[in-house]
Amino acid sequence: MKKKVGVYAAIAILIEFHLQFQQGVGGANSYGFIGTRGTHFVLNGDPFYAHGFNAYWLMYVASDPSQRYLVSNVFRQASSHGLSLARTWAFSDAGYRPLQYSPGSYNDQVFKGLDFVIGEASKYGIKLILSLVNNYDNFGGKKQYVNWARSLGQNLASDDDFFRNSAVKGYYKNHIKTVLNRYNTVTGVVYKNDPTIMAWELMNEPRCSSDPTGRTIQDWITEMAAYVKSIDSNHLLEAGLEGFYGGAHPQRMSLNLGYNVGTDFITNNQIPWIDFVTVHSYPDQWVPNSNHQSQLTFLNNWLDSHIQDAQNIIRKPLLLTEFGKSRKDPGYSTYQRDELFSTAFNKIYSSAKSGGAASGGLFWQLLTEGMDSFRDGYEVVLSESPSTANMITQESHKLLLLRKLFARMRNIAKARRARAIRAGGKGKGGIAK
Repeated sequence: MKKKVGVYAAIAILIEFHLQFQQGVGGANSYGFIGTRGTHFVLNGDPFYAHGFNAYWLMYVASDPSQRYLVSNVFRQASSHGLSLARTWAFSDAGYRPLQYSPGSYNDQVFKGLDFVIGEASKYGIKLILSLVNNYDNFGGKKQYVNWARSLGQNLASDDDFFRNSAVKGYYKNHIKTVLNRYNTVTGVVYKNDPTIMAWELMNEPRCSSDPTGRTIQDWITEMAAYVKSIDSNHLLEAGLEGFYGGAHPQRMSLNLGYNVGTDFITNNQIPWIDFVTVHSYPDQWVPNSNHQSQLTFLNNWLDSHIQDAQNIIRKPLLLTEFGKSRKDPGYSTYQRDELFSTAFNKIYSSAKSGGAASGGLFWQLLTEGMDSFRDGYEVVLSESPSTANMITQESHKLLLLRKLFARMRNIAKARRARAIRAGGKGKGGIAK
């Protein structure tokens, strides 16, 4: 009889998990700040696995009130497929429809677009990673900061002076302070106090090729990470790294395929104020003259190395924050993209279920219908790609079940410890409470 009861209980738990998944991953269970415990994320004391997407365009689109339905649509579709985390830009420096016209001068209409994004994410139970500046020229980036300084008389030799020049660093710190202290006109919550935000990202893919030793980036991350934490102790922080290794770990540099961009995955992420590590992977771009199979081999090796280093050396959680395959690749097929997604998802799930450091992945990029001008080859439109959408949903389901299972195991262990304490109290003549 006991065996039957155990089976029925297990079935009941699975049904409960399935119903919670069908209702979406949001709601009350998603409220609260995400933290870390060792190499794992935690939410309200329980494990959190981030299954998500990139959508850099959210603030830009939402700054036009007539287009905000696109933001709502993508969050609704993401939630219905079990996606729990979105990564997007909290920057747009000069140029068309900027967030920041010039250092310290902000476009409130665009800021209200970001307010709306955060409010909608909260509504659908989706957490956010907000990136604070770009390494590249798109949406201004470090080049724009350097140009602002030059226009005010600073003698700067290259865009990499973004990481070194005190005036430029002052502009960037002001942006950090402005964003973190922003009062959200939609939710009424200051950004640094909003648990919808999972983490801040210092920069999208920081690179400083003018200093291959890595010292410049190391010093910059150290300084800026400490500054963020001096303002906001609620949120997690990550550097935005792609995962390239540096000279401090020459045995790993063969994985870089010749890239030496002035960063070091291990050393940069060991900075105390960096809470978790990030990896990007674009085998179709990074592996020259390669076929699909060699790209999958690279992805496997790349993820294995970084997951091991996050687990054994850095001892922090790992997120695969960008990956994808472009429709523009020669010989592209949806099957190939699905195989690459499956490879990434399987690596993450295998690590997670064994208690490893891999805690989630975010593909590049999610669009909704009617956004053709934002297509870059890597886009996923869920209604157009049933096989990819199904794979995303299945991964969501697996990670949710894993999260609930570990949470249940944790609660059982706590109950056993409590019973043992009470039993011990009785054995010593204590009074059971």
